[in-house]
Amino acid sequence: MALQCSAIPPHHTPRRKPKIQPEGAKTITLSTNAHQLFDQIPLSDTFTWNTLIRAQTSEGQPHHAILTYHQMLLRGARPDKHTIPGLIAASRLSKAFFDGKQIHCHALKLGFGADDYVITALMEMYGEFSGSSDALKVFEHSPKRNFVSWTLLAKLYAMEDKPDLALQLFHQMVELNIQFDSVALVTALRACIQLKSVHEGRKVHEIARRSGLEFDVLVGNLLLKMYVECRRIEEARNFFDQMPTKDAASWTTLINGYVQSGGFNEGLKIFRQMCVDGARPDSFSVSSVLPACARMSAQKHGREIHAHTIRNHYGMNSTVRNALMDMYVKSGSVELALKIFRRIAEKDVISWTIMIFGYSLHGQGELGVALFHEMAEQTDEAIDDMAYTAVLHACSTACMVGDGKHLFDQISEPRAEHFALMVSLLSNAGHFDEARMFIEKHQIGLRAEIQRAVLNGCKIHRNVKLGKRIAEQLIELEPLNAENYVLLSNIYAAIGKWEITKELKQTIQDIGLKPKEAYSWIELRNKVHVFGVGDVSHPRSQDIYWELECLMNKIEMEGYIPDNDFSLHDVDVERECIIHGHCEMIAIAFGLISTKKSTTLRVTKNLPVCRNCHASAKMISKIVDQEIVLKDPHRFHHFKNGSCSCRDIW
Repeated sequence: MALQCSAIPPHHTPRRKPKIQPEGAKTITLSTNAHQLFDQIPLSDTFTWNTLIRAQTSEGQPHHAILTYHQMLLRGARPDKHTIPGLIAASRLSKAFFDGKQIHCHALKLGFGADDYVITALMEMYGEFSGSSDALKVFEHSPKRNFVSWTLLAKLYAMEDKPDLALQLFHQMVELNIQFDSVALVTALRACIQLKSVHEGRKVHEIARRSGLEFDVLVGNLLLKMYVECRRIEEARNFFDQMPTKDAASWTTLINGYVQSGGFNEGLKIFRQMCVDGARPDSFSVSSVLPACARMSAQKHGREIHAHTIRNHYGMNSTVRNALMDMYVKSGSVELALKIFRRIAEKDVISWTIMIFGYSLHGQGELGVALFHEMAEQTDEAIDDMAYTAVLHACSTACMVGDGKHLFDQISEPRAEHFALMVSLLSNAGHFDEARMFIEKHQIGLRAEIQRAVLNGCKIHRNVKLGKRIAEQLIELEPLNAENYVLLSNIYAAIGKWEITKELKQTIQDIGLKPKEAYSWIELRNKVHVFGVGDVSHPRSQDIYWELECLMNKIEMEGYIPDNDFSLHDVDVERECIIHGHCEMIAIAFGLISTKKSTTLRVTKNLPVCRNCHASAKMISKIVDQEIVLKDPHRFHHFKNGSCSCRDIW
């Protein structure tokens, strides 16, 4: 565009058609109607020119706005201080940096360089095109600085991942007694969130309190988010309780905070209170609370929220649908997740990934792999790392080695979890030599997760010799991880070397490590019952153990023989009680004596189920003709008619 800094056209300049278009613009020809419109605008009517420029910019035609300015100059109309900010914005929006710099030059020549609106528009333009350093130059050379320019510079620092500079600028602004507004406080709080610094956040909170802006809706919500992001949930709750006005974002932030910190029940309580208080939940609220229901003991709450969403017409957008699918998958109902999935007209990659992973979690890896291929055919979206993670997990679950290799080769830049899943796939299938060559090829042998993947394959295939060596390597890699010593101890216990097992237990005590204790829990009649190994604290313990004794007698009559195992549990503790004193067996027995025969039992355990309990649960499901769903940290075991969905690969 022929905007020259040295010559603002005089009023008698003859009209002529511009020969150069704005930078980056397509070739645009002014129509006869446009020329007639310009001819009708009086030369002295700068207001009309400004209005036309603003309208073209706001309507998404910033190139036309710059063309209009060109015509304005050619026809002799003189810009004023209201013309320049809109043109700078048009240059920024049309990605025409050269034009923007020329307009900056015009602003200086016309004497508008010190105007507040011009300064902030220039800072925003330079900040977007060349960064905060050039915006700082405009800021430093401006004769006067208002709080808007201070805040804008702080915002630019935060956008460039320089939150410390943003906070320094904010505190400098406060020290100089420069008036600030809620936007400046919000910018400072966002910098605190970037830094994850509750110390800095408290200082900004105190400034907000002194300025009387503490309970401004925007400031209050960012203060709440700051405490949540800094993992200060109690401080967040205290502030939330003091807030005189709460919108949906306030409630959602607190719900999200509780759920992320593991306070699932409290998150559910807050959601219910939100509904009672008349604050209408939105898709973000529902999506935030649903992860609290992604547990078998909380699925009924998830169903209630699902029904509440439908009844109140909150809108089933993709975020809510995906959150519902994830909740059902992780709470044990892959069938319900599939119903939602099939009803989604336009599925995104997240929808496909959740369903693929859901199939894998529930022992249906083949269906997960088939669904991945269906996704590849139907979607135009790029397949991301999470989708490949889900399908490799499905391959590992189903021991589909050929498919897993083919899919792994499609990943352009494999990540750590992709390598671990490939090693898990090869080891689970018993291809230990191939797994070793894969590890050596990619030089990933020093990763603990890789060695655990091999060790899990050793457990499945009873490869005690290799398992012992891998467990010893794990101890070298992580000498302060008690789980590694427990694993090695259990391997020696599996081959009857109890003296070495005893020595390893003493080593754990000498180092001061504490292995995880096994717990299982089951929910009945809105109450969660938790059981430890050999637990006799429950009021119905006598009935529970009598039921277990009867069940064990029946399965022994069916030919059950106890087996050695080296799963991740403290075998030295568990061998001190009878086999059916393991916590998952106690929970199952309690469920059987407390429910009707048609009821599906849903038990959760914090550690992987041991081989003996797994075999016992399969036979019990056949004897009592009742489905048992047992969830451990890695997958769901659906015991039915004497078999398990995992096909003994876990």
